[in-house]
Amino acid sequence: MLLVVTYSKAARTTLRNICRTHDETVVRRFGRAALFEETELGAFLALRLQAKHGADVQLERTEPFNEFAEVPESVREAASAYETRESPSTPYRKFASGTDHPSPDEMRTRDL
Repeated sequence: MLLVVTYSKAARTTLRNICRTHDETVVRRFGRAALFEETELGAFLALRLQAKHGADVQLERTEPFNEFAEVPESVREAASAYETRESPSTPYRKFASGTDHPSPDEMRTRDL
């Protein structure tokens, strides 16, 4: 997919108009940003927007996030366990202390 991010009011307006006119090419819209299908039309629309607004438009190529292929099981389990904890106000650092769950510091230093 192609991620289009806008940084000015004028660029946002143009993005909104493109999204309305070419809704079959828009995968998802996020206000200041949109995901376009990775087709020639998607690329054309993204490049047209960038040509019109220059540095006020950022274009990136994205790929779907597959949590099962890219995230270690320990991190997936920790996220699930943390969200089902008994006390919602317990910070993760305290929750993970003394368990097999990775600490925030460990996760911060590991790349996916």
